[in-house]
Amino acid sequence: MKLTAEISCYPLQDDYIAPIKWFIDRIDQYDNIERKTNATATQVCGEYQAVMMMLATEMQAAHEKWGKTIFVCKFIDGQLDLSHSR
Repeated sequence: MKLTAEISCYPLQDDYIAPIKWFIDRIDQYDNIERKTNATATQVCGEYQAVMMMLATEMQAAHEKWGKTIFVCKFIDGQLDLSHSR
């Protein structure tokens, strides 16, 4: 089963760009997960368990490295076309 998730990352620090870029770079290490980033969020798509395991691993890593960081996630079952734009 495929899963599409949208993640917004809000590091609670003055230099918030570095942790966001770091998080996105870590997502890119997963060959089995498709990623698209826009100005406000990152969308990922892949097999359900792979996406959930990646999020659990990388959100924990972000908390350990950067401290207090808020993640807002939305999930929809299925594979959405991440290249779609209006």
